[in-house]
Amino acid sequence: MRLATVGKLLGVAGIAGVAATGVVLARDERERRAYTPDDVRVRLHARADAVASQPAPGEGSLEVVPEPTTRRGRLAQRASWQRRRFVDPVATAVGNQVARLRRRSSGSGAS
Repeated sequence: MRLATVGKLLGVAGIAGVAATGVVLARDERERRAYTPDDVRVRLHARADAVASQPAPGEGSLEVVPEPTTRRGRLAQRASWQRRRFVDPVATAVGNQVARLRRRSSGSGAS
């Protein structure tokens, strides 16, 4: 394929992408403007009631950290794990030895 043809195809693809983005934004804007002030008020009150009915973070049982759902969240979680594990290998080794000793002393280790 010639370089000029590739350039034209990339240009057409770019224009199609911009047009598709514009269509999506226009549709979302139409949906947003379709709410009446009463609809917005009812939705806000429902959200406030839902938040008020949930217990505070300090109350109840242990707080569960949800799994990250985005790629950026997964990468951040992995980076934090690697930082804890590889930045301070001495502390990690000591932690592993302590865990091994605890397993032995509790009788559940098969060493």
